[in-house]
Amino acid sequence: GLTGATLVLVLMTYPYALLMIRGTLRRMDPSLEEAARAMGYGAFRTFITVTLPLIRPAIAAGSLLIALYTLSDFGGVALLRYQTFTSTIMIHYESSLDRTVAAVLSLVLVGCAVLLLLGEGFIRGSGAYHRSTVGAVRRSRRIDLGRWRWIGFLVVALPVVVGLIIPVGVLCHWLVRGLLHDQELLPLLIPARNSLYVSLVAALVTVIAALPVTILVVRFKSRLSRLIDRSTYIGFGLPGVVVALSLVFFAINVALPLYQSIWLLVFAYGVLFLPTSVGALRSSLMQVNPRIEEAAQGLGKSQLRVFFSVTIPLVMPGAFAGGAMVFLLTMKELPATLILSPIGYRTLSTSIWSSASEAFFAKTAAAALLLIFVAGVPTAYLTLRGYGSSSEKLNQTLSVTSNEES
Repeated sequence: GLTGATLVLVLMTYPYALLMIRGTLRRMDPSLEEAARAMGYGAFRTFITVTLPLIRPAIAAGSLLIALYTLSDFGGVALLRYQTFTSTIMIHYESSLDRTVAAVLSLVLVGCAVLLLLGEGFIRGSGAYHRSTVGAVRRSRRIDLGRWRWIGFLVVALPVVVGLIIPVGVLCHWLVRGLLHDQELLPLLIPARNSLYVSLVAALVTVIAALPVTILVVRFKSRLSRLIDRSTYIGFGLPGVVVALSLVFFAINVALPLYQSIWLLVFAYGVLFLPTSVGALRSSLMQVNPRIEEAAQGLGKSQLRVFFSVTIPLVMPGAFAGGAMVFLLTMKELPATLILSPIGYRTLSTSIWSSASEAFFAKTAAAALLLIFVAGVPTAYLTLRGYGSSSEKLNQTLSVTSNEES
């Protein structure tokens, strides 16, 4: 029903906003909050008047991704027997020779996505969010919660317990039952390798494709750039089955060598998940003061050298966050993978779907746990180590620029 579908989608999508807001908070200028405290502002007033406006782009981008994902989700709502646009579209594509109804529903879904895009632009606003000084990359002051510490811990731990520990416990129960009945796990290594490979390639390609779009939107503001920015989000609001079938028709009629190839599947992932990288990169680039790049150009560096030596290190936190989110989304994408994968090319998501549809819950549990492991370990590495290495490169870049200016 609606309650179960809402709970599942909340637990599935809150990390998208978490990663974006976390990256923005790590890059935020702490001197602004310190100045507000020096003027007598309390913690709550400082958050409302200083912190919240600065993280508004990340909140807007994360909310947009969550809303678009909810519109296009199929697996969760289908298993919970809650009828949505995507489930209805899938039914009409599979059971009817006349695809007119599905096409009309897809157009309605596109209209809903456009409304969400307009709302995100209104929430984000058109202000500047870059840091005020060059040497502002440092840790913010740690706040002691006092007696509220344990309450805060419970609030933070609740999504982890409900969304991770309990489901993993159930999967472990089914896995143990399968192992007691001599279930083999080695056949899952090939789907795991395929999932890891295609997800890494999709994450890299999508981040590279999102970088010029982000620079155009942030540094060269115009109606055209805003139109391009909004158009990248349309694919995310479409069901994967619609995008996949469109690419099948395109490949068969226009680019036959791409049909049944990994690159067509990667292209579909790029169409579906490009907004995740654009949103993360945009939040980071909006905090980069353009004067830093102008100072480097004033020292005789070419625009290309400034781009690689200054801009790229500054936006690396957003690139890591965007790549991690694309990796996660690609690992569990089902409709596009089922339709566009080459014959015999199995991934963990397709293995889970086939096992669950045949009521082999022990096999489903094994594949699901392996999916959690394969997706969780690289994502944790990208999130934790990626932000750390980016901060070190950022400090080195800023110190070199400051020394050259002096």
